[in-house]
Amino acid sequence: MVRALWTGASGMNAQQVSLDNIANNLANVNTTGYKKQTTEFSSLLYQKLQRKQYDNNGDPKPVLAQVGTGVRVTALTSVFTQGIMQETGKEYDFCIEGDGLFRVQMPDGTECYTRNGAFQMAIDEDGVTLATSEGYPVLNTEGEIIHFGNEYNLNNLSTDQYGEFNYRDESTGEVYSLNIRIGMAQFNNPAGLNKLSDSYYRESENSGAVRYELEDTALRVSKIHARYLEGSNVQTVDEIVNLITTQRAYEMNSKVITAADEMMQQANNLR
Repeated sequence: MVRALWTGASGMNAQQVSLDNIANNLANVNTTGYKKQTTEFSSLLYQKLQRKQYDNNGDPKPVLAQVGTGVRVTALTSVFTQGIMQETGKEYDFCIEGDGLFRVQMPDGTECYTRNGAFQMAIDEDGVTLATSEGYPVLNTEGEIIHFGNEYNLNNLSTDQYGEFNYRDESTGEVYSLNIRIGMAQFNNPAGLNKLSDSYYRESENSGAVRYELEDTALRVSKIHARYLEGSNVQTVDEIVNLITTQRAYEMNSKVITAADEMMQQANNLR
């Protein structure tokens, strides 16, 4: 009965983590580029009730008498499926079609990655810099900050389907490439990326080394759609179903504890 108490408690703890994860997914249902997380469980150690088991004829039984001691959460895995493309009409909103991630420079000079393509032009004395909504500069394929000098008219800038910037000459009307392309990165195991706030990711040992799309010919190059943003891949209906399932599992584990407590009361003649 004491084992049942601890087993039920482990189930309640695990379901609480699952509930927290579902709540986080639902809270980010409208977060641009958000990737939902799924809760993975595994059983705890098993205890042998009998070392040796024999039937009435003295022959050994084919199975062991083992009982589990509960469950635990082993991982919260991010699912990097494609989100819905949402048209915004804003010139510097970009949506990724593929497995790539935007390259972003953090304040400490390190490189991070994101699927949130809600970019803006940050103005400085030398011109403008393509930056995230937090003000972090977006990097090009060379790992350099995407910056345009004062000689450029922003109204004449445009991008193609791979994120390369073009410029229209006002005098001639000719459109030519600036040889500036938004940098894209991929990872062998994106679910292993270290998650930061504001939808940013950082390379980790679990994710593997970063692979840049234009440098690694084995990678499939992602497309970039201007004036669109990638919505969250959270399916509200699925999360509601998971919420109900988690709640029922939590209730069942609490009833296990209640039943074990009642049995202990009877065994101790407390009624």
